[in-house]
Amino acid sequence: MKNLVQRYIIIFFTAFSSFLYSQNSVQKAIDLFVCDKINAHASISFMAIDLESGNEIAQTNGNLSITSASVAKLFSTATAFELLGKDFTTETRFYADGIVTSDSVLHGNLWIRGGGDVTLGSRFFNPDESEFSVLVAWSDSLKSKGINRIEGAIIADGSEFGYKGVPDGWNWADVGNYYGAGAAGINFYDNQIKFKFKTGKVGELSQIHSIFPEIPNLEVKNNVIAANVSDDNSYVFGAPFSLERMIQGKLPANQTSFEVKGSMPDPEFQLAHEFCKILKSKGIYVEKAAKGYRTLDIDLKPDYTDKFKLLFSQPSKTVQQIAYWTNLRSVNLYAEGLLNLVGYAKTGDGSTESGLKQMEAYWGNKIDLSGLSLKDGSGLSRSNAMSAHHFCQLLKVMYQSSNFTDFKNTLPVAGQSGTARSLCKGEAGEGRVFAKSGTINKVKAYAGYVDSKSGKKIAFSISVNNFEGSNSELIQKMEKVLNALASY
Repeated sequence: MKNLVQRYIIIFFTAFSSFLYSQNSVQKAIDLFVCDKINAHASISFMAIDLESGNEIAQTNGNLSITSASVAKLFSTATAFELLGKDFTTETRFYADGIVTSDSVLHGNLWIRGGGDVTLGSRFFNPDESEFSVLVAWSDSLKSKGINRIEGAIIADGSEFGYKGVPDGWNWADVGNYYGAGAAGINFYDNQIKFKFKTGKVGELSQIHSIFPEIPNLEVKNNVIAANVSDDNSYVFGAPFSLERMIQGKLPANQTSFEVKGSMPDPEFQLAHEFCKILKSKGIYVEKAAKGYRTLDIDLKPDYTDKFKLLFSQPSKTVQQIAYWTNLRSVNLYAEGLLNLVGYAKTGDGSTESGLKQMEAYWGNKIDLSGLSLKDGSGLSRSNAMSAHHFCQLLKVMYQSSNFTDFKNTLPVAGQSGTARSLCKGEAGEGRVFAKSGTINKVKAYAGYVDSKSGKKIAFSISVNNFEGSNSELIQKMEKVLNALASY
């Protein structure tokens, strides 16, 4: 009997020790991470919670609000799922402000009224070289309405989303680049321009041999030098609505056609311009030049309901489809577009500020927003400040939501997909960590879900600001924390 009791005591303490280790293994991993020299001067916010019990698993500065870069997209995509629904779509509508006579002439203007669709001509929904196919479909729709000539102009109108250009807090060094393209009432071709460069020997000035799409009156100052580099080290500078762009930096030497992407100055006008060209190529003559509503010298909004005739409309992709690419590939334009749509659907105002008000009102009734500051939907603004606790609360609410499966399916999977495809490759976290990543200068962050080996469902967030060393060095050290969560 004595030996049996001793045996049970040994089994109990062995099991209890293993239990304590499993309970503390994540905390141990984050403690070691915090003490690493790469974080000697860094600000770190980390938290992990058990989604079933709600209990905290581990944390370090869980309530510290710092920049989390693109992890902020979790707020914009979750808000769109909750307030709009996964199947929500918006529309681009086509109106005539005159009559169509029997000789197939529209005696007036064709108006394109934008509804904030970010997917028109987008590379994520169109194969290469077919991004303009939607314009061809529109021209066919006009012909089906008996229109072969337009005596007026093509006027694109995205006014219900405002003309601010980009959200507050975006850096000058970002807004001229492709990832710094703001969302608007009318978006087209991902609001991007593609510059093709030819480079020579190291140290020589490069040449721009093509720009697509063609931007009327665009002036480009090229200061890009060929260098012994392997990637794009160039930056495009230029403000929204400005027809001046300056490109500087370095590109790999001896390239015949190296692509650099910048932000489109005025997507509203550009859509009208490109559609006008397509119409003419299809035999539909447009008498006057393409125009954007922003540039018209009129004070009154067009009276679409009473005086204009609706010809046809183009539905957007669904919230679920847009959110998928937003999180999988971290598309800033899509995140801003979803935020704008939330405001537009609820108030008729598609501005960033309107979307933020709706977002904060919704989540303010669900979680504690103390210390949270959001200036945009994508996380590009360095004025954003969020804590690991904020993200864990949001992730818990979404875990309990009817939208959970669809929301989780937008997240990159460690070692397998999207921006996490190289994360935890061949390690415990592969296939178990579902996380949105965030990266801007000296900021790295992850937040999402973990399906641990023990069967636990975990929500976590980790953000690091002002670390030493490179992104790749920091990621290798962060992976140890993620693997600890997966093994928990």
